[in-house]
Amino acid sequence: MNILEEIIAHKHKEVAEKRSLFPEKLLEQSIYYGSKSVSLRKYIQREDKSGIIAEIKRKSPSKGMINAHVSVERTSIGYMQAGASALSVLTDQNYFGGKNEDLTTARKFNFCPILRKDFVVDEYQILETKSIGADAILLIAAALESKQIKQFAEFAKSLGLETLLEVHNQQELDASLNEFIDLVGVNNRDLKSFEVSIEASKSLAHAIPNEFVKVSESGISDPEIILELKQEGFEGFLIGERFMTSSRPEKSCARFIEQLSQLEKKQYA
Repeated sequence: MNILEEIIAHKHKEVAEKRSLFPEKLLEQSIYYGSKSVSLRKYIQREDKSGIIAEIKRKSPSKGMINAHVSVERTSIGYMQAGASALSVLTDQNYFGGKNEDLTTARKFNFCPILRKDFVVDEYQILETKSIGADAILLIAAALESKQIKQFAEFAKSLGLETLLEVHNQQELDASLNEFIDLVGVNNRDLKSFEVSIEASKSLAHAIPNEFVKVSESGISDPEIILELKQEGFEGFLIGERFMTSSRPEKSCARFIEQLSQLEKKQYA
């Protein structure tokens, strides 16, 4: 069993436990459930923003602990002040050290799109996503069948949530695209081997239809990489570890975006 299979097996058990403790009807009573979502798609395409989806992630299966004591309030506010287009918040506890409360904290202090980063295996989690104040869900092609992806994306759309579909190769892309997807993310990290290569994004860039906003995820360590990816048609850039390895992730993000801005000015000078 590889790490992705292990996470998915654990997630099914976790959802069953949560459903018994917090039935769907209870989730629907959340103060966030009836609120209008903020469009991740539109914010990524705003010209006054960087296109960066800045992530809050305490640990990962491949790197172990990254930033155990991050302040979600300070970091999320700092990310947005730095010019990030959106936030991504890991809510998986077992493997990534996150929790739903991290996302609701980020929601409380920010009016911006928030992507809930987790492993969706059940419609219950999509209701939960709405109830904790997120605006978009992540669907991982490597973890789901194409029929499930369409079903979950359609259900998310019915709740006013957008869907970021994550793929790693041409096979996953071809099998998973449907009319309910809003954004397509190419994960430069292979979830089975954890090897990282920006070439994953470059190789799929022109295979993704232009009706979807293209997002490159993982392994973006230098602002110059973003310039390369923009030339390939990418508009969104999900960055987590590059910022989270700093004791003040929001300051790392601000420096990164400032460097990106300077590079872009030189490019168009």
